[in-house]
Amino acid sequence: MEISAIQNEIKNWKSKLDKEISTSWRSPSNIALLKYWGKRQGQLPLNPSLSFSLSEAHTTTKLTAVPDAINAGISSLNKDIYHPFLNKIHPYWQYVINEIPLLQHYSIAIETENTFPHSAGIASSASGFSALATALLDLAQMLSGNKLAKEDFYKNASSLARMGSGSACRSVYGGFTLWGKSSEWPGSSDLYAIDINAMIHPSFRQLHDAILLVSAKEKSLSSSHGHSLMNEHPFAAGRLLQANNHLELFRKALAEGDLELLSQISENEALSLHALIMSSKGGSILLEPSSLVLIQRIRAARQKGLAVFFTIDAGPNIHMIYPESEKEKLAAFIHDELSDICQENKVIFDFCGKGAVKMNENV
Repeated sequence: MEISAIQNEIKNWKSKLDKEISTSWRSPSNIALLKYWGKRQGQLPLNPSLSFSLSEAHTTTKLTAVPDAINAGISSLNKDIYHPFLNKIHPYWQYVINEIPLLQHYSIAIETENTFPHSAGIASSASGFSALATALLDLAQMLSGNKLAKEDFYKNASSLARMGSGSACRSVYGGFTLWGKSSEWPGSSDLYAIDINAMIHPSFRQLHDAILLVSAKEKSLSSSHGHSLMNEHPFAAGRLLQANNHLELFRKALAEGDLELLSQISENEALSLHALIMSSKGGSILLEPSSLVLIQRIRAARQKGLAVFFTIDAGPNIHMIYPESEKEKLAAFIHDELSDICQENKVIFDFCGKGAVKMNENV
């Protein structure tokens, strides 16, 4: 490169530091089959978790930064300087600027929207903090003029997302991801999630997830409080043993395309999660009567030959999982037997999709 070209590049980079700059990212929710419940200091998981990212349930976040040393920080959320969710973002911001000091000299406005209900047990914090983390890291790249390699970008974004919401580190990647150190999974870490699609049978790479919306209300038990209750849970040791045993079974089922085994351990994980919640201090019950009716009907349908199983996050809504080959049969089953039980007949049809992507750009 000629000296004049280098000088122009430096000039262009410096000009970015003195004007408004923005970036926009979209990131999906994910549905965990092996559940993350309980954490150690530093937002580290008590046990590994395994999930696949969705497609239609996602968050889009735009960041606009302007140089402002006096009013630096997160200035607003959806043009509201008093937005209640800012109270959760501000502590996260302190972690961000420790990791990326360059950003502390900017005032940053956030504009964000979900395609699905917030705080209803469909992992809105996962998609939200994943979109925010990727956008913040990209903003730092744009301001510094130093672009990370794709693999390094996503690894760093996953680690950054983790500090906002543990499950958010999994939403950075598309398809199947694993978060949590395991000697049986090369490259696994408590600090970030890893892409494990190379170890997944082709028949599982197009799994569908019909989210049966029992309630769009904000759940009565926050995930943060729920995780903290595991610190003194009487069944904590047993849960750790169970989760690690299940991880090995998941590895076998996913590699071999064994839907029967995948169904068995996924449903056991979902029910174990809610058993842990109910047996925690305070005994929270997040399932609704309609949740149990849906579970019973899904199991009855499987006994009649439909290839389908369920899982549940920390809320009342049921995720009905099935392979691409069952798509038409399951659509009829939902219409005929399930949708009338859902709130306002609401069902979100989703499927295994991509991870975080920059809007209007292939990354």
